Amino acid sequence: MTKTLFDKVWERHIVVPEAAANPATIYIDLHLIHEVTSPQAFTELNNRGLKVRRPDRTLATIDHSTPTRVNADGSRPYVTPQAETQVETLLANTKAHGIETHGWESDNRGIVHVMGPELGATQPGMTIVCGDSHTSTHGAFGAIAFGIGTTQVGHVLATQCILMPKPKTMAINVNGKLPKGVTPKDVILHIIAEIGVGGGTGYALEYRGNVFEDMSMEGRMTVCNMSIEAGARCGMVAPDQITFDFLNGRKFVPEDFDAACEDWASLATDKGAVFDKEVSLRAEDIKPMVTYGTHPGMGIAIDAIIPGAADNAEQDALDYMQLSSGEKIAGTHVNKVFIGSCTNSRMEDLRAAAGIFKGKKVADNVTAIVVPGSVLIKALAEEEGLDKIFIAAGAQWREAGCSMCLGMNGDIGAPGDLVVSTSNRNFMGRQGPGVRTVLASPETAAASAVAGVITDPRTMESAA
Repeated sequence: MTKTLFDKVWERHIVVPEAAANPATIYIDLHLIHEVTSPQAFTELNNRGLKVRRPDRTLATIDHSTPTRVNADGSRPYVTPQAETQVETLLANTKAHGIETHGWESDNRGIVHVMGPELGATQPGMTIVCGDSHTSTHGAFGAIAFGIGTTQVGHVLATQCILMPKPKTMAINVNGKLPKGVTPKDVILHIIAEIGVGGGTGYALEYRGNVFEDMSMEGRMTVCNMSIEAGARCGMVAPDQITFDFLNGRKFVPEDFDAACEDWASLATDKGAVFDKEVSLRAEDIKPMVTYGTHPGMGIAIDAIIPGAADNAEQDALDYMQLSSGEKIAGTHVNKVFIGSCTNSRMEDLRAAAGIFKGKKVADNVTAIVVPGSVLIKALAEEEGLDKIFIAAGAQWREAGCSMCLGMNGDIGAPGDLVVSTSNRNFMGRQGPGVRTVLASPETAAASAVAGVITDPRTMESAA
């Protein structure tokens, strides 16, 4: 019987099958935790006298509330005492329960969805959860990876299992040749614009076709990261040689790596396997994309006209964004640019942005900040001299962390600001009260920072 990638991984992890109104009990291979969603879960464990079931299957870091600046005296400017307490509570809890933690002194500290793959903790065929919706990032390796709530974080800590109904499967097929200047971020924004923010609800997505086969692991992570923005439970790409080359030599990979790769290769969807739904798109139809509204599905090509509002909610979104139907979005004034987040803070992203910034200057009255996804990425970028390019251009080079993606650490815009952001969500107030967010690729963000208006990166020479 032919099976999909999702079916193969799912079946390997069933503890108790789904039956009638009861969801399946699924074993979890890797539980990633950070400071935001874990304190209540640890409190519940402590109150009930429970231990963490598999500390060796749990990996922690600090990312959301961590400052991206350092004071002159070496102290860290937390936005509030509560933010500092969140971080310190996580560090205390993981120490008490014997969980490997990448805190302030670790060379692997970083955004949870960046440092997990860097360590090789993320592997094909795994089930991976985290109290963070963008856990779908890890599906780029052929894993079933999804976000969970605080209560579920407690369940996994205590049992290493989760209750979950089996999603349906959807193939997203993109074949052809991407036009010059089109990036993985543009591909996923195009997909979400096509199927809608609810188009993937109830489904596990598998990204298929030569466009994804040719993508780097960084690009695949960008695509899978935003699967949740289409409403999907998770997103996956079949593991292949690109996956294996990325993982080879990393800390947590199996000792018999060749045997592991052979097993991982067998996970690919069988020829003739049937998905519950398929969507097919042409690579040639994709252009650099930006959002114009207040959810990721409101996306258009950067050279397109802002469409008319389909309903009152869309008109409210346009009013909030201070944009009008029938106008071009290119040329809209920009106040801030953010390059970072678990979507676009890896070396490939930073190199692309640096290629635009090199030899140019950030426009007057624009603030641009560049935030690497991990301490390791920061070090590698500095070895290549990317930090010098950003600073020479007038952008700020920050410490690793989630930063302005959601602004929990104080990195936010001012009311009314328009921020071109490489992050994953553009909801009202996501980057600060009254802040307007336009999602884009690192190239588009950098080009907009230089021009001072939303700018098609294809019109700006890159030194990359």
